[in-house]
Amino acid sequence: MNKRSSFSIVLLLSALATIFGQSTPAPTPSPQQPQQQGATAEDDEVVRITANLVQVDAVVVDGKGNQVTDLASEDFEILEDDRPQKITNFSYVSTESARPTAAATPSPRDRNAPPVPPVRLRPEQVRRTMALVVDDLGLSFESAHFVRRTLRKFVDEQMQPADLVAIIRTGGGMGALQQFTSDKRQLYAAIERVRWNPQGRAGISAFATIGRDTDERGDDDSATSMPRSSNDLGNEMDQFREELFTVGTLGALNYIVRGLRELPGRKSVLLITDGFNIFSTPRAMAMNRVDVSRLDSGRNDRVFESLRRLTDLANRASVVIYTLDARGIQPLGLTAQDDVSDFSPDQLRAAESGRRNEFLESQSGPIYLARETGGFSIRNSNDLSGGIRRVLDDQKGYYLIGYRPAESTFDPKSGSRRFHNIKVKVKRAGLRVRSRNGFYGVVNDEARAVPRTRVAQLNSALVSPFNSNAIRLRLTSLFGNDPKAGSFVRSLLHVDGRDVTFTKEPDGWNKAVLDVLVITFGDNGTVVDQITNTYTVQVRGRTYERALKDGFIYTINLPVKKGGAYQLRAALRDASSERVGSASQFIEVPDINKNRLVLSGIVVSGIDPKAAATAATGGGNPAAAATTTANTRATTNTTTAAAAAPASASSAAPGGDAAAQGTAEESAGGTETEATPAIRRFRRGMVLQYDYVVFNARLDKTTSRPQLQTQLRLFRDGEPVFTGTLKPLETGNQADLKRLITGGALRLGADMTPGEYVLQVIVKDALAEARYGTATQWIDFEIVQ
Repeated sequence: MNKRSSFSIVLLLSALATIFGQSTPAPTPSPQQPQQQGATAEDDEVVRITANLVQVDAVVVDGKGNQVTDLASEDFEILEDDRPQKITNFSYVSTESARPTAAATPSPRDRNAPPVPPVRLRPEQVRRTMALVVDDLGLSFESAHFVRRTLRKFVDEQMQPADLVAIIRTGGGMGALQQFTSDKRQLYAAIERVRWNPQGRAGISAFATIGRDTDERGDDDSATSMPRSSNDLGNEMDQFREELFTVGTLGALNYIVRGLRELPGRKSVLLITDGFNIFSTPRAMAMNRVDVSRLDSGRNDRVFESLRRLTDLANRASVVIYTLDARGIQPLGLTAQDDVSDFSPDQLRAAESGRRNEFLESQSGPIYLARETGGFSIRNSNDLSGGIRRVLDDQKGYYLIGYRPAESTFDPKSGSRRFHNIKVKVKRAGLRVRSRNGFYGVVNDEARAVPRTRVAQLNSALVSPFNSNAIRLRLTSLFGNDPKAGSFVRSLLHVDGRDVTFTKEPDGWNKAVLDVLVITFGDNGTVVDQITNTYTVQVRGRTYERALKDGFIYTINLPVKKGGAYQLRAALRDASSERVGSASQFIEVPDINKNRLVLSGIVVSGIDPKAAATAATGGGNPAAAATTTANTRATTNTTTAAAAAPASASSAAPGGDAAAQGTAEESAGGTETEATPAIRRFRRGMVLQYDYVVFNARLDKTTSRPQLQTQLRLFRDGEPVFTGTLKPLETGNQADLKRLITGGALRLGADMTPGEYVLQVIVKDALAEARYGTATQWIDFEIVQ
């Protein structure tokens, strides 16, 4: 693929008038759990496994399922491998103050009205962090439909303004590891990608039809008179195939739990699945519920060991896993779709028994996973939304119970990694307790594998569902379209220069080596583009000082053939300190060819009126440009492109190389460097300039001119602070009326409160259909002191 990527020192863009990109609000910061009552800072770790302390969390409920919060340490008993332990640490952690109040019933509104931009939550505003994991590797066609409907209802009705949510698919690779967000547009896009996977382990419905010559996947099945309990070669291959996909499901959960591990407090994951089996062969079970204490008999070692490793990781990361069976209530007897006309009575009984046992055993894996991590399994209910509500209601609080383990728990001499079972009991009658059920005999520091190689560190940051802030990054993706080159996305990755390590070189040079990995994912988690670069950056003098103050910009140009939802993930590593930062950007690229009214993103920049007046009177310093160019050296050590794409977007995204961009701005008179499209920090009293492009405006048949109106809105913390009036859009002498370049300026008042704001542009087309007659776009910016 022909593409352009470059590193610019203290990027100064003043001439982006023809780029006009789309930029959603900056990536949501890594969420933090709310302040917990009754817990010290050390309790943020919740589950602690060291040579001196084993500490686990537990939830106690009464017969009605209500949490009990008034117990003392003497009300509990804790056992390790059936040996009683003396409780040395005990506390109750309440999160009731962090629970959001019920959302008010929304009032009816005009469906064609422009939406309110999403609010970027600050860490202290986060009240719940939820990972909803859809196991599309094991979801039937029928279940996928109900799961999408349930997730939409959750986002529409159950999600609170202070919630950070990720909807993640197990079958989409790391492209499906969506960042946690409060942006409902991004969540809706993730929900639309929840589809039945014909290559997964589930068929069209919850069960294969009995009596057909072929099963629902079209595979030959000669033993059609019996369900899959027969031991023919075909069923053995089916079993092996299901094992592989089950291990894939557990592997995806591993990625998610590892990302959650970096957050303080108690976290939760909800796995939505059609179930998975942890037995090596289906068995006739005459029980109505799975007894997970008897799993040593006939278990599948490959799946069971993956399951145990996952539960150990979740327990050390203080992650509670809940599971929701998407199949709901199922008729376990014969149905009208089954063809059993030639079955004998014994075959009928065997078929019914086999289906019942298959269903119960498919619930064994989710039940075990939930119980071992302190959660619960929701099954045999058609109210999937009610199941999600039960999980949300379970976040009231928890007990922390600790004891000092015996030396035999951790055996460094033999290197033993034996699994130790933990059982927490409550002595008060009528109460039930849920807790984590075990751990491997390894202390946390030894269990936490730290990636050491350059590639491993970058990949680890890239696949995490959270941004890594060891190096502070800010990502902005700009959508544009050129009549010849087509649609493209230009992405600007800003690097905080204070987080980069410079080493002293001869002649006053300061050197930093930076590794960059950028991957763009398209619909369904597929890789659209990948770039791996290592840069050696050398700066000195005034440029070095400004690099520390204003940072760096890494730019990527990506041609886009198909409209849709895209996700850009970037990771940057400082080679000297091995610190890593990551950022993720969600962007919706419109399909220009549909001939509907759409807007490009908004490019903003700032003008300091005082500096502009000085430049106008000859007070500028054009020589500064030469200084910047002479004091900057950036070289690329290695470049690898791992995806092919059409021709470069360079012709559609002008701007020159890094030095030319710096020269253009510096010679303009030394304006405020932070008020650029990539950083967007403004001081009060500055003028905010915004530019964008209107595509596909309808033309009046008589005048051959458009009839457009524009409006500007300004938001802070989700509340409007300024609403402009609707004004006609003046097209001037522009030749291409299908691509109208427009914009404006906004003077920031001297009394505006510092903080984060969102600028929204609304365009209305009087000649278009009502449902397609309004287009909107927004971008965030910050006002500093």
